[in-house]
Amino acid sequence: MSMKAEATSASPPEDGRPAEPRIAVIITCWNYERFVGRAIRSVQEQRCAECDLVVVDDGSTDGSWDAIRATGARAFRIANGGQRAACVFGLDQTRAPFVLFLDADDELKPGALAAIFPHLDADVAKLQFQLARIDENGERVGAVFPPLVAGRDRDHLARRVLRTGVYTTPPTSGNVFRRDVCALLREVDYDRAADGVILFAAPFLGDVVSLPEELALYRVHADNDSGFGRPLDAGLLRRDLSRFAQRMEHLRRIVARSDMAAPLVRPQEAYFHRERSFYLALATGECLDRGQFRALIGSLWREYYPAKIKLVMTLFFGLAAILPPRFAVRLLGHRLRPGGRSPLGFLKALMS
Repeated sequence: MSMKAEATSASPPEDGRPAEPRIAVIITCWNYERFVGRAIRSVQEQRCAECDLVVVDDGSTDGSWDAIRATGARAFRIANGGQRAACVFGLDQTRAPFVLFLDADDELKPGALAAIFPHLDADVAKLQFQLARIDENGERVGAVFPPLVAGRDRDHLARRVLRTGVYTTPPTSGNVFRRDVCALLREVDYDRAADGVILFAAPFLGDVVSLPEELALYRVHADNDSGFGRPLDAGLLRRDLSRFAQRMEHLRRIVARSDMAAPLVRPQEAYFHRERSFYLALATGECLDRGQFRALIGSLWREYYPAKIKLVMTLFFGLAAILPPRFAVRLLGHRLRPGGRSPLGFLKALMS
């Protein structure tokens, strides 16, 4: 990908002296003309002199570049190379020690940066906070996520990753990374997305701070790359499984060169992989044998979830496994959609 860029410059502070950036908010955009202006303004309205805002248009073919320029933000337009490459380009445009990659369809809430700053120091590899789901029109859908408990941790989260491959974390817009953690994106040649290995490598590089505060808005719509809120998609599930396996091999190398080197779970034995494999089997009408189903439930009960959640999920998987495929897919589609869920809602989903 060519990195030759068209650029715009933001106006300097009124006193003519640029503030030393403490955090960079990097917004990467591809064909999000209808959202990107709101994302940019949500950062500008923080009125934060220590924030370096960098916007990267990843070769959009709609009116995104005009929408970006209209905000007056410092921005760059590069050839399309995917979110990860655009994030790395943005990283090279700032010297800030901490970075928040804000998706162009998401927004920071007022006062978000002020709430984050007191918790940042040189030992923090990642800070994470909660997100509120909104729809295309900015209306709330569902509860704040993910469930986080206030605290600062490293060893416990590292053990969770070694055992399961994951821990509870928000997607891209709900995280602030130390600059050296972001640099791991330069090693990624298997994924165009940015919210992968750096999420789970963080505990091996420093502390992870969790804030149970709603500091940003996560927009759910038909064009989400994750497929969140859309009907069950076998293609996306296959992509997720392949990407997870490649990420885990990358993570294995990162762990091996850290000061917490230890064996990492094999991708195929992780709950995430077995859960997505179960979903894929439902989406394609395949049948899981008893051994595969037992392995799924065993992985679930080794996860760090409350017992009530494990019990509910066991019942859910059992019901999905015995239902005819078309009903099982409806059941799963209801579970994966944003918003609240209830036994009555599941019944309606089955009957629709």
